[in-house]
Order: sequence, then structure tokens, then C-alpha cells
Amino acid sequence: MADYWNHNVAYHPVVMDAVPTDCAAALDVGCGDGLLVRKLATRSRQVTGLDRSPEMIELARRLSGEIGNASFVEADFLTHDLPQAGYEFVCAVAAVHHMDFTSAVTKMRGLLRPGGRLVIVGLGRNATPVDRLISLLGVPLAQVNRLRPGHGNPHGVPVTDPEMSWGRIRAEADRLLPGARFRRHLLWRYSLVWTKP
Repeated sequence: MADYWNHNVAYHPVVMDAVPTDCAAALDVGCGDGLLVRKLATRSRQVTGLDRSPEMIELARRLSGEIGNASFVEADFLTHDLPQAGYEFVCAVAAVHHMDFTSAVTKMRGLLRPGGRLVIVGLGRNATPVDRLISLLGVPLAQVNRLRPGHGNPHGVPVTDPEMSWGRIRAEADRLLPGARFRRHLLWRYSLVWTKP
């Protein structure tokens, strides 16, 4: 399904494994070229991809033209009107660090129906010696992964460095999403999985 691979695509299985059974509506925040939306379309009756980049939405629509249960919206997530409690599943991969973390997570939480699931795969900033050590452990794996066929990013994907430290992300996630499962991964990503009571 993918014609490229990168550190974000590497964690798509974390997202896919968390999709609830019998998912009626899913939302991918910061959908980029729609690769994850196309995967989610196999597990949800309706999937919406949202991205603020006109180029990415145009590409997503072109690549997803044959997927009947996928739609795309060009909008800023924090200001766009979305249905409260309208989704069984909301996800964001490498998108939350482009926004205010607290505002983004609060809005995602409100979009979920009771029993719905939120998955965030994100990036953090090294702030401690332990942070730097964990990041260094990912270097050999990243070097090996550079040899994978299709390694790279789609053209035009917006890139920015994270401002929040790993520790601050985890503390804020604990505050906003009690009981969420937070994991830090080797390829400079964390995953956050939460089920709404």
C-alpha cells in the first residue's frame, strides 16, 4: 500500500492496532498525502483526513480517488468546526508538534464518542541526558532503515522541530488523558493511546 517508508510510516501499525472493532467514523489529523487514511479505510466505514496544506490535500485526493469511504478536508484543525463526539477513532501522526499540544489534545478528546480511541504518534525534544541517550540508541536502527526501498518523505511535507520535551509531553498527556498509555520509541517518536470512558 505504501510506495515509501519513513519513521512515521514505521509506526502506522501502532495506529492500526488501536482502531476499535466496528468503527463507523475515523479522523486522521494532519493526514498529509492520505497514506494512513487509505489504510484506515479498510477498518472504518468512513474516514476523514484533515490537513492545512493545500498541496497535501490535493495529493491525498488524487491518490485516494478510488477509495469510496475516504474524504479529505483542507483546514486548520484547531479552528475548523468538527462534530463533537462524532468519531470512534481519532489519530494524528507527526502532526501535534505543529500545533499547541494542550489545545490539540483537548479538541481531539472532545471529538471522540464514549468508548472511542485516540492515538497520537509524535515527536519530542531532548531536554535531559537520558533523553539524549535514548535518542542515540535509535541511530543504528535509523542507519539500517535508510537502506529500505522507498525510504524518504513525500515531496512537500511540512517539517518543523518539536518544542515540547518528552517529559513535558508525558506530564501534559497524563493530565489531559488520565490512564493513557505513553510509550517512547527508538525512532524519535512517542505513541499515546487513550480510550474515552
